[in-house]
Amino acid sequence: MNAALFSAPRSVTTVRLSLLPPSPEQLDDLIRLKADERVFGYILHGVRTPVRTAEELEDDMDFWQVRGYGIWSVFLRGTGDFLGVAGLMERSDGRGVALRYALWPECRGHGYAREAVAAALAFGHRAGVPRIIGVARESNAASRAVMSEIGMTECGEFHNHGHRMVVLESLAPHLASHGSP
Repeated sequence: MNAALFSAPRSVTTVRLSLLPPSPEQLDDLIRLKADERVFGYILHGVRTPVRTAEELEDDMDFWQVRGYGIWSVFLRGTGDFLGVAGLMERSDGRGVALRYALWPECRGHGYAREAVAAALAFGHRAGVPRIIGVARESNAASRAVMSEIGMTECGEFHNHGHRMVVLESLAPHLASHGSP
């Protein structure tokens, strides 16, 4: 882990987006997002209650303190509109650090997810994470396409609750050119 990263800015700005680390001011937006079946119906463990969302917000803030990276709330620059979340989290199944993102359905087709996750992926590798994975249902062609478009490649699969899950990975540039350990 890059120790300098803990003192580096945690907010990320892209051409169209602002990615901000989690904070209590974002709770209302997160409650709406995580309670929406159209958004979190595809996410591991499904939609969240307001209480669970508040717990996850605390966990996300703690994760940033420990790791120096994590999940951001994604906002449209200029308007400040809340679009969703994107970032990196440790998978509970031991598969490693994973790219996660969930944006409002109205945001689809504008390239916001691709822009947000590309920024998260670059931030994670700069933070010293050598391998970052992404997981999507085989049937979720849009999510798999986003990850492929930012340079992730398929590296495995598993089954979860009757769904075939595809695993994609990104290796830090120094590993990609020399092969993984």
